[in-house]
Amino acid sequence: MNLTAVLNLLADGGFHSGEALGDALGVSRTAIWKHLQKLDELGLNLISVKGKGYCLDGGLELLDEDKILASVSGEVKAHIDALDINSVIDSTNIKALARAAENGASGYVCLAEQQTAGRGRRGREWVSPFGKNIYLSTLWGFDGGAAALEGLSLAVGVAIVKALKKKGLSDLQLKWPNDVLWQGRKLAGVLLEMTGDVTGRCQVVVGIGLNVSMPAAAGLAIDQAWVDVDSIAEELSIPPLSRNHLVGLLLDELIPMLNGFQYGGFAALRADWEALDAYKDQKVELRMGANSASGVAKGVSDTGALRVQTEGGETLYNGGEISLRGPAR
Repeated sequence: MNLTAVLNLLADGGFHSGEALGDALGVSRTAIWKHLQKLDELGLNLISVKGKGYCLDGGLELLDEDKILASVSGEVKAHIDALDINSVIDSTNIKALARAAENGASGYVCLAEQQTAGRGRRGREWVSPFGKNIYLSTLWGFDGGAAALEGLSLAVGVAIVKALKKKGLSDLQLKWPNDVLWQGRKLAGVLLEMTGDVTGRCQVVVGIGLNVSMPAAAGLAIDQAWVDVDSIAEELSIPPLSRNHLVGLLLDELIPMLNGFQYGGFAALRADWEALDAYKDQKVELRMGANSASGVAKGVSDTGALRVQTEGGETLYNGGEISLRGPAR
């Protein structure tokens, strides 16, 4: 028996006695009790009522391979080499990079209920509460090295928005180079990590973090304005959305995009990205380490570079240590 087996029984949010849990899993009530003590470490609120048993407050939807694949087209399934669902790991990107070192096959998909070392851009911590959000990494191979990946993080943002729009989420925007926003608040982020030959055959890990049902307590650790899918759905009067279904929708957009990116690059998606640009024609400040620049954002180039109109003319800025700020308030 493992903790996941206990969580599967408690996931419905109803009360279950220790005896019933033990009978269902073929273990003693003492063994059940020991596993229940671990739920607090995961940030899950377990309610205990004498005479009724144990209840997982609010229930829980665990990631499930069959449910995810039910939301994926047959064509996309053929490109999924492996769907690896984990309970608690350091990082889905780290595990996908390890997979790249083993065989580097395209189509490896890694998911986790929780990350203990999740990372955002520039090494920032990605807050990863258990069973509440989506932490997903996909491994894909490319020819042409780093040059073939220009604009890929922007293309991933477009794929995320397309997936969410299928469920009625509107007013989504993209912030260069790798954030998905809703009404100015961060909903999702993208982290790309490359391994292999920088000029030849390489592998890229596409990491996606999507806030689905972020607990308020966990959100206190986030250093910027944020939002989650549940809050948006409530605001737009959309029924609650399944995490498994959302993962399936993401893969259904992400994998065809990755499959075609080798040939069309970002140029084929440039218009889609610019239609979602949160900062188009706005004054922005770019910070590059100790240096900064300001101007008016004018969209992006065919390679995904940010176009900024400055006093000296239009300047192109690529990724790296650049951050984008709106006008001072």
